[in-house]
Amino acid sequence: MAASQAEVRVAIATDDDVVAARQAGRQLAESLGLATTDLTLVATAISEVARNITAYAGTGEIVVRPVDGRGRRGVQVIASDEGPGIEDIDRALQDGFTTGGGLGLGLPGARRLMDEFAINSRPGAGTTVTMTKWGPQ
Repeated sequence: MAASQAEVRVAIATDDDVVAARQAGRQLAESLGLATTDLTLVATAISEVARNITAYAGTGEIVVRPVDGRGRRGVQVIASDEGPGIEDIDRALQDGFTTGGGLGLGLPGARRLMDEFAINSRPGAGTTVTMTKWGPQ
């Protein structure tokens, strides 16, 4: 695997970190041959989950890494924090639901942008979002 296709970890605490995570995801997706539109989707989904980290947990981490499956390559994004967690994941994934005064589009938007999306959260124990965008076959 080329150096440009290695796992990248970005600590998230500030808006600058959100930008760095976006760029890392976009660059990895590009190196894997994803379409230009998919590069934007990956970067936007990373923005949504990274901003949730800064807004609700304060700090966390975004990991972007290449994955292989179903005869194609893709980029996987793992956003994790040790924040307050999410009490009702089903509600949190509904458009318009927010506990922070925003538009309530972050998690449901990220889920729509990516091909695979999973969330694991426990109140008081943090949240991990894992999402994947697959390249062409």
